[in-house]
Amino acid sequence: MQLEKIVNFHKALADPTRLRLLLLLSKGEMHGQALAEKLSLSQPTVTHHASKLREAALIKERRDKNTVYFTLDPEYIKLTSEATLQFIFTKGAVDMEEKSEINTLKDTVIRNFFSKDGRLRQIPAQYKKKLIALQYIVEKLEPGVVYSEKEINEFIKRFHEDFATIRREFIMHQFMYRENEQYELNPPEVWTHWEHVK
Repeated sequence: MQLEKIVNFHKALADPTRLRLLLLLSKGEMHGQALAEKLSLSQPTVTHHASKLREAALIKERRDKNTVYFTLDPEYIKLTSEATLQFIFTKGAVDMEEKSEINTLKDTVIRNFFSKDGRLRQIPAQYKKKLIALQYIVEKLEPGVVYSEKEINEFIKRFHEDFATIRREFIMHQFMYRENEQYELNPPEVWTHWEHVK
């Protein structure tokens, strides 16, 4: 279930009047006037709260002539409650774990392969580590700037003497786009992302 739906569900619940309204509806269908009387509220106030609950899909409404009847949507309420628990206790935990592992690997590669002055000691042989090193370098370039081949070579030399290999790797892994010896950064969405490499 989309996170946005879960958030909207909880926003709708975050009001004592709306919770009391749901409690009344748990006993069965009721029209707006009856809800207003039971909650000691005006009809417009009940309509306001009911519309918030309806927008979040917690209740349904049907119209009979001039009277609007409200009912719970118990299946949706149960489904979203379970999705919340699942997100907090499984997906959220997995995301946090994955992020931690990703950051640890990236930090380790940068520490092991780059010297204190920022130079690349050697191009990593392992594919994933090589992508991390390439991305670390390419992120120092300016998006939207068109570089000549000479400028790219000079830029790479600041990190490693084998500029031809690294320049070729930039193109192969979609970090950069080359046309007529002009080089430009691709949007990060098209890069070969090391996080997705098994």
